[in-house]
Amino acid sequence: MIKNKWSCVPLVLLGFSLFNTACAQNPPIVIPTGQAYVNEERLVEHSTVLFNNSKYLIPLQNLDQLKIASVHFSNQYATVFDSLLNKYNKVQTFDGNAYTGSKTLIDLSSDLKWYNTIILQLTEADLANPQIIDFISSNQKLKNVIVTAFGGGGILSKLNNVTVPILWSERLTPVSVLYSAQAIFGGMPVTQKLTRTYSPQFAAGMGFITNRIRLQYTVPEDAGINANNLKGIDDIAREAIAEHATPGCVVLVAKDGKVIFNKAYGYHTYDNSIPDRITDIFDLASMTKVSATTMEAMKLTDEGKLSLEGTVGDYIPLARNSNKNNIQVRELLMHQAGLIPDIKGFEKVKPADHSTDSSAAYPIHVSDHYFLRKDYYKDVMLPDMLSSPLKTRGQYVYSDVSMLLMMEVLESITAIPENVYVQQQFYNPLGMQTAGFLPLHRFNQNQIPPTENDQKYRQSLLDGYVHDPTAALMGGVAGHAGLFASANDVAILYQMVLNRGTYGGTQYFKPEVVDLFTSKQSAVSRRGLGFDRWDPIEDRHYPSKLASPQTYGHTGFTGTCIWVDPKYNLVYIFLSNRVHPDVSNKLGSLNIRPRIQDVVYEAITKGMGM
Repeated sequence: MIKNKWSCVPLVLLGFSLFNTACAQNPPIVIPTGQAYVNEERLVEHSTVLFNNSKYLIPLQNLDQLKIASVHFSNQYATVFDSLLNKYNKVQTFDGNAYTGSKTLIDLSSDLKWYNTIILQLTEADLANPQIIDFISSNQKLKNVIVTAFGGGGILSKLNNVTVPILWSERLTPVSVLYSAQAIFGGMPVTQKLTRTYSPQFAAGMGFITNRIRLQYTVPEDAGINANNLKGIDDIAREAIAEHATPGCVVLVAKDGKVIFNKAYGYHTYDNSIPDRITDIFDLASMTKVSATTMEAMKLTDEGKLSLEGTVGDYIPLARNSNKNNIQVRELLMHQAGLIPDIKGFEKVKPADHSTDSSAAYPIHVSDHYFLRKDYYKDVMLPDMLSSPLKTRGQYVYSDVSMLLMMEVLESITAIPENVYVQQQFYNPLGMQTAGFLPLHRFNQNQIPPTENDQKYRQSLLDGYVHDPTAALMGGVAGHAGLFASANDVAILYQMVLNRGTYGGTQYFKPEVVDLFTSKQSAVSRRGLGFDRWDPIEDRHYPSKLASPQTYGHTGFTGTCIWVDPKYNLVYIFLSNRVHPDVSNKLGSLNIRPRIQDVVYEAITKGMGM
């Protein structure tokens, strides 16, 4: 029997968001908040020790190669533990108590066939069952097994013959299980060695030390911020919903590599049928430009395969006889190539170009009951881009066409579609579980807040299909739009960038490549390479009044943004579907995103005593 990871134990979440649902029939688990949480976390850190880690299995690496199962028996905080594991990678929960009577732990081993990594939660009461040691011994021959043990030192003597990594916490509290779950993935460090001897196998001075290599999930006080000073976020988010600037939104704040705020507000739609959840998957719109296309450009630049001084004609054969031939890659990334903002979209599609049913002749899935003919992009859209006029070269004119051509450049180098490349090179290895193009291939529509109700061209509500018309006609994969993700996934990606290219023990870029792309590169605008940046014109207050000149990121037309501020070691994410059911400018006119960002800065400066 497999239990849903959200079931069984409801929580009172006072400090930070882990769950989105709870079960009313059981007494709640109370997680401390504020400084009480931090104090308990320190006690847990000083009573947590890691053994048998000579092969450095902990913290887990190569997340894209792992299929992880978490098994518990009597741990009353198992749901808390599993919720944190699922922040880092997809982890399936198994309730060992279901394997009693006619079913045994041999049956559990059989049910774990498709998993190569097993995380076992054990208490002293669990080890009264001799089958558990046999379970560990038999599974470690075929799989990675990690034991998390909670309880007094007596539990260690019962694990004398266990040779797999053991993460032992003397305390069994909600905070201790949160700590251990994060330590397995490197969200928390293991800093202690054993202070007394329990057996020859567990003697004083033993223990392995690990580093923090991934995001930590904690309370604001753990980053020197009073949680009360972030309450203004609630007020502004509720104002946005009340004013119909957006039906709902998700806000995430990470400070010093610690997620200290992650909260969902409102609903997917104005009929209040599906509440927004922190795990919801949003259409990121133009955040795609930096979160996919620019990431690939950075990696290929790092590898010496892409030259910023190279021209469009160097990489795209069809461009050599066009006015795009000598445009430099650098000009594309800074929006200074003189390109028009966009090409004609649905208004140019002829009746014979689309069908209500898919077929070999109409394979491109644009939206519900809308299929475009084969090679429409190659026959119509790419020629339109290549034949478009160049009117403003050397000036800054924001252009989707620049990133469409950039995708052509990148795909010419790699011979891999951009959506496949970024999934393989970034999203999967980083442990980003929702990020990617074409989300309906992997997720239910109920996880995706809808965008526009497009009755003009697509005659349907866009839910899981890209909002941007040009990207839609490309089948949902484009260099300027088409990426979907949850706030947590966006945080992982940009913590890597804030770390100057390193995350989870892997270097994705050299630091100097990150510095090059994210710093001001244009002589005529605020832009970096691909990245938008802080605006030096003071009265614009962009991206917010208090953002530092080091700030870089991007916004999205659907009502999204990501801003990274190295001065404050800050990642700020706002995701919404403000274009539902129709495009509205209220999110901008009310300055919702900048005002929330400034609440964060004000909380930081108050915490610094400024």
